[in-house]
Amino acid sequence: MRHTPHFLLTDTAEVRRLVRDNPWATIVSHVPERGIVASHYPFLLDEQASTGDDIVLVSHVGRPDEQLHGLGEREVLVIVQGPHGYISSSWYAEGDIVPTWNHVTAHLYGTPEILSDEENLRVLAHLTDHFEREVAEPRGLHLDPEKSARIAKGTVGIRLRVTRFDARAKLSQNKTPEVIDRILGELEGDGPYASTGLAREMRRLHDPRHP
Repeated sequence: MRHTPHFLLTDTAEVRRLVRDNPWATIVSHVPERGIVASHYPFLLDEQASTGDDIVLVSHVGRPDEQLHGLGEREVLVIVQGPHGYISSSWYAEGDIVPTWNHVTAHLYGTPEILSDEENLRVLAHLTDHFEREVAEPRGLHLDPEKSARIAKGTVGIRLRVTRFDARAKLSQNKTPEVIDRILGELEGDGPYASTGLAREMRRLHDPRHP
């Protein structure tokens, strides 16, 4: 990402929150025989392992994506994208004519560990249960263990211990409080660039009373 020191996100806890809130991520690898390849999968934090400054992710890929990426053989990049949106210069002070794009983004690096079949099945069950908990009548892999085990064989589980990350929270830190209030009003309104998710991120940063 562009080197913008005043937008750097260095708080590990905030990066973990970004992953929790935005589990759909992009895996990017560079493999000698293919060049750059990318895939998209849900990632969850391994909450027990993600303590202190550690960030540990679990996920799975469908076969043969593990071969496409050469998983377990080399470092990969996992991109986590939080809320983002266009910020019109019409929301700025008079004479400020350059618009921008606010966002919260993390680039996470590490070499994936390939999980055993048993642990992969546990991760798949955890992924399913994690998202099913939001629906009225959740369904889990435990309802049909034999079928779930067969389907799991078409996937490869991975654990990624993040060795380094590069994250940005570009949320109008370089604007005056009056302009920030105007931006928040537009993001929380009903205009073409309204984004309640982006507004929520800005309020977290600019208003210490906001959770």
